[in-house]
Amino acid sequence: MFRATLKSLLARKVRLILSGLAVVLGVMFVSGAFVLTDTLGRSFDAVFADAYAEVDVNVAGKPKIAVNEAEGEQVAPAFPASVVDRVRAVPGVASATGVIAADGARLIGSNGKAITSFGPPQLGENWTGESELLELRQGRAPRADDEIVVNVALAEAAKVKVGDRVGALTAFESKRRDFTLVGVFGYSGDRDSMGGANEIMFTTPAAQRLMLDKPDTFNSVVVRAADGVRPEALRDQVAGALGPEYEVKTGEQLSADSSAGLKEGLAFFNKILLGFAAVALLVGTFLILNTFSIIVAQRTRELALMRAIGASGRQIIGSVVLEALAVGLVAAVLGLGAGVGVGALLAFLFGRFAGGLPLAGVGVPPVAVVSAFAVGMVITVVAALLPALRAARIPPIAAMQDVAAPDRPLTKITVSGAVVTAAGGGLLALGLTGNAGGNALSVILGGVLLSFVGMALLTPLISRPVVSLLGALFAWSVPGRLGRLNSGRNPRRTAITAAALMVGIALVTGVTVILGSAKSSIAAQAEDTVDAQLVVSGAQTGPRLPTFDPAVVDRAAALPGVNAAVGAYNDLAYVDGDLTYVNAVTDLAAMAKIYHTTPQSGTVAPLRPDQVALSVSGAEKLRKSVGDRLTVQFARGEGQQAYTVTAILPDDRTIGSILLPKEAAVAFTNPQPFSALVQLTPGTPVSQVQPQLEALVADSPEVSVVDRASYIEQQTSGFDTLLTMIQILLALAIVIAVLGIVNTLALSVLERTRELGLLRAIGLRRAQTMRMITVEAVVISVFGALLGVAVGTGLGAAVVEALKDEGITDLVLPWNQMGLFLGLAALVGVVAAALPAIRAARINVLGAIAHD
Repeated sequence: MFRATLKSLLARKVRLILSGLAVVLGVMFVSGAFVLTDTLGRSFDAVFADAYAEVDVNVAGKPKIAVNEAEGEQVAPAFPASVVDRVRAVPGVASATGVIAADGARLIGSNGKAITSFGPPQLGENWTGESELLELRQGRAPRADDEIVVNVALAEAAKVKVGDRVGALTAFESKRRDFTLVGVFGYSGDRDSMGGANEIMFTTPAAQRLMLDKPDTFNSVVVRAADGVRPEALRDQVAGALGPEYEVKTGEQLSADSSAGLKEGLAFFNKILLGFAAVALLVGTFLILNTFSIIVAQRTRELALMRAIGASGRQIIGSVVLEALAVGLVAAVLGLGAGVGVGALLAFLFGRFAGGLPLAGVGVPPVAVVSAFAVGMVITVVAALLPALRAARIPPIAAMQDVAAPDRPLTKITVSGAVVTAAGGGLLALGLTGNAGGNALSVILGGVLLSFVGMALLTPLISRPVVSLLGALFAWSVPGRLGRLNSGRNPRRTAITAAALMVGIALVTGVTVILGSAKSSIAAQAEDTVDAQLVVSGAQTGPRLPTFDPAVVDRAAALPGVNAAVGAYNDLAYVDGDLTYVNAVTDLAAMAKIYHTTPQSGTVAPLRPDQVALSVSGAEKLRKSVGDRLTVQFARGEGQQAYTVTAILPDDRTIGSILLPKEAAVAFTNPQPFSALVQLTPGTPVSQVQPQLEALVADSPEVSVVDRASYIEQQTSGFDTLLTMIQILLALAIVIAVLGIVNTLALSVLERTRELGLLRAIGLRRAQTMRMITVEAVVISVFGALLGVAVGTGLGAAVVEALKDEGITDLVLPWNQMGLFLGLAALVGVVAAALPAIRAARINVLGAIAHD
């Protein structure tokens, strides 16, 4: 039996390899995700190990707000310079150096634009001298407060050189300040940056003023141990001398903690890649199931003969499963190899995108190998299991019959599909309505998976009438009528092939509906609620929001033709012990005028330094009403601040859910406003005021002045970028579906060899044969696209309905994209039919008629 199975496998190797390509692509994503995260993880480990190689012990102030990489920026508080002297006096300390290193220093390039970073920080630091790690490549160290040095990578990106007068924006000054570039530095090992970070180094007094906003302060102390003193022992001694207000760590601890923070972000990216791998494997499961179903149907007589000569049902199942294992094994090996290549390529692109991150050698972690073989072989065997069971039920008497297997009734599969679809819909409803507790995402994903499987099971019921209707478009010719009949002759086969295409198109359509609805809702809400004709803001191109000088808001309010102007600040803070976003506004009364806000309770007036206004949802979450008090701990605050609630505002008529006075922004991570809304007096043209506002922010190259429509487009452009990324990744599922159509048609042509020979014998020409196969492919492909559009629209509409309370109120159906999907599906059908159609046209007529 084993030898017979091997011969059968070798006889069908081409069609089995074609079905195995789906598994190859899915495994490629799985293994590639693990290779990518492993490579980047080890790269970050190496970068931070180098960065802290000369640090035995590091002292930093304990952060007031603990945030991870995904939530925001961790701010190390400044402490007095006297702390450096206290550390220096600890026994065992050889040297203690006060260091300033804070994110937020942006160099302005020769083109007048600020150099941005999408990942690595933009550090402003104090020059502490050369070391074994840091080396001055050109020029000299800064001596005056208007002199700076930058790393090589930043100098090249900005296209500046030693001696140039350059501009910079700093953490506490979003207004351009000019400096003389007196030096360029790099790192040992001929590195131009440390992990892609952009670094500007000032004199110590300048760094204290520009990056910490406090003279005679530092935010860390680098300690070198005396000979013979272990870093761990010195850490404990320093910690004991300073007390619990400070975090004292060894260089190794600091390196490990810094790397772990970035790996959290990588873990999230890893989950995204694995999610797309799951989609690819789901589509691949349909393809493998169809392939083995067709092969089993073609081998009915062969398997019946085996049963007749003594093979048991268990041996038949084993034979089919063995073929599946072989396909899965080959696919896993190829997928693992492709995954290593893809992971290495993505790591390289990430390194370039992140500003030149030096990559560790590409490694293949054990989890990548184990997951590749587990996923590849398990998916293939599971997909082949139903055809294997069907093969075991073939009676020996079938060997004596030369008739096609009759169509089985669709009752069982239809009932199963209805039950599974209902279960999927129930899970979706549970997750989208917020009744799944902390497992909402898992419940929603489970609901989507069950919905797809359920719809795939229901597809045979609707395939015959829909396919017949679609085929009528081509029934004007004999090849068209034959193609229409062929596409509807086996509803199960047609349904599985179309279901593979349905999954990819349904996901793309659903995401398009959700993002399009969100974008439209945000734009409509802004149009309806914000009566501001001009907005001062910048597009976020890195971790920090672009900001500008707070004085701009007051000057804007004083311009002729301006009725009201309000500036907004944003940060993370602990409010009554819970980490949440807070906003500060320059003038609550001006905000109320621009938003046409009428408070539900309390009064709208300029907030005093100890007052706060809440939105209705914010008040409900905090369980506060007018007159109640709450406490806020800011990122740069010395202690908790108490505020009294003075107003409760409608959710859609306010900048944020917690509105603080502008005095609170001094303790924010970034103490400058990120936007300003400007309302003009009736009849004042935008063209009159806009140039004057632009002149006010001329020294803030990250910020621009735009009208309301442009601002809305600027803020919602991220949805378009996200949609494009998702469409690119989901294109893989559609590619697999195309392979499925090719495979189904190729196997169908082989199955109908004798039939095709007879058609050719009675006058069907080669071109007509090719048109017949093409019509069959186009009908199946368009049927799958129709299913995908319908299912995706339904899922997207359900999500939008569930998110009504979150402000997504407009349901936008992407009619243009839907039409494009159907048109592309027809094109996909033509492309998929090419090889099978050519093969069918080349069939030898006499040999085909004699084919058994």
